[in-house]
Amino acid sequence: MEKISTQMRKWILEYIILWIIGKWDIYWAEILESLKSGDLIVAEGTIYPLLSRLKADNLINYYWVESDSGHPRKYYNLTYEWKDMLIIMEKNWSDIKSSIKKILNK
Repeated sequence: MEKISTQMRKWILEYIILWIIGKWDIYWAEILESLKSGDLIVAEGTIYPLLSRLKADNLINYYWVESDSGHPRKYYNLTYEWKDMLIIMEKNWSDIKSSIKKILNK
């Protein structure tokens, strides 16, 4: 059961992070804060590898911005191709939720 739960959480987390990044260019700490605001508590150590994998898979890009605190910040955005794919993912997610709701309400 734990393996299934982990796989579901992994896919959902990836989808949500892509959705957050797709709305606007965002710093990793803002991604973490967005997740926390929805009661999806994720360790910082989970975010970095996920962002690295999304970058390696050419789903996201990043660029550096100088910060007032002295350390440059890495901002993430979706690659051009994946902006369109996110629309498809949103439709699939909506369909999945609808199907689950129908099944569970029988």
